[in-house]
Amino acid sequence: MPYVGRFAPTPSGPLHLGSLVAALGSWLDARAAGGRWLLRIEDIDPPRCPPQAAATIQRQLEAFGLTWDDEVWFQHQRDDAYQTALEHLATTGRVYPCGCSRKEWQHLGHYPGWCREGPRHPERPQAWRLRTDLGPHPVTWQDRLFGTQRLDPTTQGDVVVKRKDGLWAYQLAVVVDDAAQGITDVVRGYDLLDNTPWQRQLQQALNYPEPRYLHLPLIRGDDGQKLSKQNLAPPLPLDDAAARPLLYQALALLDQQPPLALRQAPVANQLAWAVDAWSPQALTPRAYRDPA
Repeated sequence: MPYVGRFAPTPSGPLHLGSLVAALGSWLDARAAGGRWLLRIEDIDPPRCPPQAAATIQRQLEAFGLTWDDEVWFQHQRDDAYQTALEHLATTGRVYPCGCSRKEWQHLGHYPGWCREGPRHPERPQAWRLRTDLGPHPVTWQDRLFGTQRLDPTTQGDVVVKRKDGLWAYQLAVVVDDAAQGITDVVRGYDLLDNTPWQRQLQQALNYPEPRYLHLPLIRGDDGQKLSKQNLAPPLPLDDAAARPLLYQALALLDQQPPLALRQAPVANQLAWAVDAWSPQALTPRAYRDPA
């Protein structure tokens, strides 16, 4: 099957170095395989998505030479597809409505499935949750970097697939869109590795193909925490001169050992070298990497 990869950022702010490493790893994996690379904007949570953030992300990717194939997908336009998937899951008994509040179950560490046989609080607004006990558990898969993974989604809880406020949840949206776009390979950050069992259960419940997974180490900031928009990681620049050393740094963080002569080379030159040299086998399986 021809390779199809994707980068799917949430437009809650501009991209930063950690985002660049994830996007670059995904882009290189697709280009080195002679495959297609798609861009999907995961904007299903409007309150978290400032105006123009998606446009800024696209300009940042272009500044680093990370061009995509086909039109950009926006999840806020995909309501009908998610509703169709939810209705299928409901018809087959794989999801159920739940009005429980986080405060009621948070002392347990995860939601224990109280509403599986019917809502405990039918008078409240209802979320929809996935019945993890009806899918395979534990879920086993082969991560391309971290090897054999075996996680039990029933110990993580019945995840929300549609929120009480009517907004779609990440787990359902990402699975529906990966299938619709024919994604064969998901290359993303290690922080999403433990989401994979829920997504594999949904893929099986919806009769979707199961893509291959490669989870990349996360980049830590000076405070030891994952670089993120929430902890004010510096945004990526939009000009080629400023992008050059950051692209070189991202290649080094992906363990690709770029030659020092590339550090100030134009972005296009660095990427041409990196596609030819791309080696996922060079990656070290670790959850975090320091940026220095």
